[in-house]
Amino acid sequence: MKITRHIAGLTVLTVSVAAGAISASDRTAVYARIDKVVLEPTAESPQRAQVWGVFAMAKPNDMNDYLPPARGYLYFALAANPQHAEAMVWHGATVLVRASQAFQKGDAANGRPLFEKGVKEMSDAVALAPDNPGVLIPRGAVLLEATRNMPAEMARPLVQSAVANYERALEVQGPAFGALGDHGKGELLFGLADGWARIGDTQKARQYFERLIADAPGSGQVAKAREWLATGVVPKANGSSCVGCHK
Repeated sequence: MKITRHIAGLTVLTVSVAAGAISASDRTAVYARIDKVVLEPTAESPQRAQVWGVFAMAKPNDMNDYLPPARGYLYFALAANPQHAEAMVWHGATVLVRASQAFQKGDAANGRPLFEKGVKEMSDAVALAPDNPGVLIPRGAVLLEATRNMPAEMARPLVQSAVANYERALEVQGPAFGALGDHGKGELLFGLADGWARIGDTQKARQYFERLIADAPGSGQVAKAREWLATGVVPKANGSSCVGCHK
């Protein structure tokens, strides 16, 4: 399952790739695809998580520029929380990956319960940590992409819920949001604009697309924002888009 939005609030330690280990700052890592999530030392008592997939890391001296993608894993520490909301939201995302794989094989009998289980786990995680961007934005990002090919009316309540996650994440980041690089700001603002457009609120979509152009001119999403403002249609991504994590 391709995931194409912004994820915030993780404590990034390192990324290990085929060519060796790349040190990551605690501000930015960007990835294009999630394959699986491994919780350590156990799923019942997780302290660390490995998110496996294809990653493009921010350059150490420029948070708005990225190294070429490489396959490996993002390795991060989970917040000290006895119910582990961050672990729960990532596990739910992994279940949705499994659901997507089942649907792609035509196995709806297994895909549907996996999808419901994944959504429930991510929703439960937000209930545990409603003000944690590291929980809010992964859930919103995954649901925005997972619903993209659903019938509009079926997708609508999930898209509304994802947009609410993004709105809350933007609110709780407060002044710190302005300190992010253009890439990070652009990904979150684009996700909000696209989400509002998908549920039919063109006024809010316009506000966020215009804010993206003004606040994140170097984000890489400006061309899409300008096209929506001119045509009312968000152009389709050409290949894998990225999901960032910004603390």
